Amino acid sequence: MKGFLEDANYSIGLLDEGATLADVIDNCIYEHTHSGKRAFYVGDLGKLVKKNTQWQNVMAPIKPFYPVRCNSTPGVLEILGTLGVGFACSSKSEMALVQDLGISPENMIYTNPCKQASQIKYAAKAGINIMTCDNDIELKKIARNHPNAKLLLHIATEDITADEEMNMKFGTTLKNCRHLMECAKELGAQIVGVKFHVSGSCKELQTYIHAISDARCVFDMAEEFGFKMNMLDIGGGFTGSELQLEEVNHVIRPLLDVYFPKESGVNVIAEPGCYYVSSAFSLAVNIVAKKTVEYDKLLPSGVEQTRNDDEPVFTYYINDGVYGSFANKLSEKLNTMPEVHKKYKEDEPLFASSLWGPSCDELDQIVENCLLPELSVGDWLIFDNMGSGTLGEQSTFNDYQRPLIYYMMSFSDWDEMQDAGIASDTLMKNFFFVSSCIQLGPEDRFSTAA
Repeated sequence: MKGFLEDANYSIGLLDEGATLADVIDNCIYEHTHSGKRAFYVGDLGKLVKKNTQWQNVMAPIKPFYPVRCNSTPGVLEILGTLGVGFACSSKSEMALVQDLGISPENMIYTNPCKQASQIKYAAKAGINIMTCDNDIELKKIARNHPNAKLLLHIATEDITADEEMNMKFGTTLKNCRHLMECAKELGAQIVGVKFHVSGSCKELQTYIHAISDARCVFDMAEEFGFKMNMLDIGGGFTGSELQLEEVNHVIRPLLDVYFPKESGVNVIAEPGCYYVSSAFSLAVNIVAKKTVEYDKLLPSGVEQTRNDDEPVFTYYINDGVYGSFANKLSEKLNTMPEVHKKYKEDEPLFASSLWGPSCDELDQIVENCLLPELSVGDWLIFDNMGSGTLGEQSTFNDYQRPLIYYMMSFSDWDEMQDAGIASDTLMKNFFFVSSCIQLGPEDRFSTAA
């Protein structure tokens, strides 16, 4: 059942009704405690099935194209491919991963805003024609290397918040769209649609209204140039919350019905990434070192010290960090807090603590300040909502061991896939039965595949 991130020969454990994901984590920790205490993920692939059902119930007929960069592990890609989800690829390696699943090129789009010429040629050879573009230099590069490319003009949205002002932004202005269409006409390039992206941290749903209105303007502009437009990509930014999904749908549905009605022949797609995978994976890490530190070093600047000087303050070092599974911490806030795996009393004192990765680098801070019971070297911490951002990427840190992955799915989710007729023979070969028994001995470890 276990496999390295790059290993396509993975297995998925089918849980009977008596087993839970917590049982899986317990048994994996039991094994790792006896075999090296390596960090590991547990992924509930059934959540992908539920998320897809939720999407179809709320957002249909908008077709999802999953951004492979969010989580490119084989179990995720194969389940989503089986569910009929399309794929948004940002590199040659991602295109190759999806091709290996037997996905049709029509169900793939090339979305990197800064494409290498060699990768454009690869897409052309593979028959992957739909790609995004937001400037004339990129347009000329695509026209030279992929004559059959079908372009989505990536337009900018006004969704910059205080937390995002320093982030790179892509997308062109409405004014520049006319210039790009003139260039496309001269080069003989095909423009077939529009893409925009609204960040998941954007709180103003009005941004979607402005973006869809701008997209309609671009479609009208394209008619003047004789382009036949048939695709609108509303991007990602879907957090995974059903409430947020319903709120977005409530805002965009009336506009889509007016500006891009069914009879217009425009296919509306989206790029939900975190939506599918974030909540599906939990990460278990082990404490490898511990020390006592001065309390004021844990406090963010401007925060008043209120503790008793006699209370100990702890810094813990874990066997994963920003050069591995927490790479997103370098550019955004951590959206999950650690849970202690071992049982402790409700009245047990909690102490100010910080968590660091294994590199001893000043950037390798996972959690600046949290309250935890006193822990020991060898104890385990669990982070939920860790399915998006780094799974599948390689670390540059010398001694970093990429975590193992344990894939799970409940029988009820598996039955749902079978009832829908989407459980392929290839996918079925990866499943095996897992007993609900929790107390496993060394001779009967949980990760032994059938």
